[in-house]
Amino acid sequence: MRYLLDSTLLIDHGNGNAAATGLLRRLVEEGHELYTCDVVTCETLSRGDPDELRHLGTLLHALEYVATSPDAARWAAESRRTRHAASGKRSLADALIAAVAVSLDATIVTRNRPDFERQGVPVLTY
Repeated sequence: MRYLLDSTLLIDHGNGNAAATGLLRRLVEEGHELYTCDVVTCETLSRGDPDELRHLGTLLHALEYVATSPDAARWAAESRRTRHAASGKRSLADALIAAVAVSLDATIVTRNRPDFERQGVPVLTY
């Protein structure tokens, strides 16, 4: 199965969150395809001390990296436009992450389930 790991999972793992660490360990042990993308990489490495950033960088390096494609960017725009019309949250980052997951036919692994379910994307939470 394919999973796009959200920054919440990676940061929580880096902070020693037992639920995040346990789920990440299970996904690796079960041999699932694990992905990151440009937005998740940027969010994950946007804060932390040098040791935390080194640890997170090592983890990100072990994942398959996927850049946002033009089709995914258009999907994200439509998702944001639709949610704005319905007075929903308009996070550009979440729309782009969801679009990459859709393009991969992947489930997003996150603590922020509602942000992605609103966009019709499958979610695995912890």
